Amino acid sequence: MQLLHPSYLVTGATGRVGGHAVRILLGWGCSVTAIVHRTDARSAALSAAGATVVRADLFDVDALTAAMDGATRALWVYPLQPGLVEATAIFAEAAAHVGVTEVVNVSQLAVRRDAGSAAARAHWLAEQVLNWSPLSVTHLRATLFAEWLTTFGVYTRRGGVLRLPMGHGRHAPLASQDLARAAVAVLQNPHPHAGATYSMTGPVDMNHDDIAEALARAMSRPVHFESVAGDAWVTALHMLNSPAYLAQHLSNVVVDYRAGLFAGATDAVETLTGTKPMSVEQFVTRNPDAFNDPRHAV
Repeated sequence: MQLLHPSYLVTGATGRVGGHAVRILLGWGCSVTAIVHRTDARSAALSAAGATVVRADLFDVDALTAAMDGATRALWVYPLQPGLVEATAIFAEAAAHVGVTEVVNVSQLAVRRDAGSAAARAHWLAEQVLNWSPLSVTHLRATLFAEWLTTFGVYTRRGGVLRLPMGHGRHAPLASQDLARAAVAVLQNPHPHAGATYSMTGPVDMNHDDIAEALARAMSRPVHFESVAGDAWVTALHMLNSPAYLAQHLSNVVVDYRAGLFAGATDAVETLTGTKPMSVEQFVTRNPDAFNDPRHAV
């Protein structure tokens, strides 16, 4: 028997996908518990919006069980850092213990057993852990996010350049807000999607020359793509003190990207939500500050 008023729980609630999901659910008048690693301005904003914010350690089964008490549906989002498989096992145990019945799991597009990326292998294993659990699970495998363009773009007052080792590879950039919309759509009507795995992408398959052209149109200033060597790029990541786990993941993303594992666009977002995901140009238009931050201007 389906509950008339399910209660929702979101982990990673101060991150992009989790934060968007919390706000969308609150906008629908839903009861939402937002699990956070630490309290800060982001968690305070979620609390002010109406979420029940709970600080909990994802590696403490008792603390997480207490935090999840009363929830019936959950969005499982874990940051790009070590510990995913253990945390997923703890989450699954806590969820089953308190009576959560449906889970949406945010995963990665290129996950597989023999992935070179430790993070991608961990996501594959986490999917298996959830599949073995008594929970009804839907996996959303996300491609590279449009937000990454704000991280790896080097912009000037007159123009900008994307310096990335992606070669002629392709993908369909996905806005985190669109992934969150899809996750919420599944959470609100989970039964048709039980056991399903969806490849989540943006609307248009693009190489980085295409992406640079889209950025230029949206910002009305020149932007071009400059392909760089993968080894040099990874060295630069280390010089910027990027965590080793992240650098190892990104170096293998480059390998997979050049091999075509991220190529192609799906209609999964539109199928699940009823509306198309944002294009790169729409993303830039809706997030102008991210592309006009004076800290990027030289």
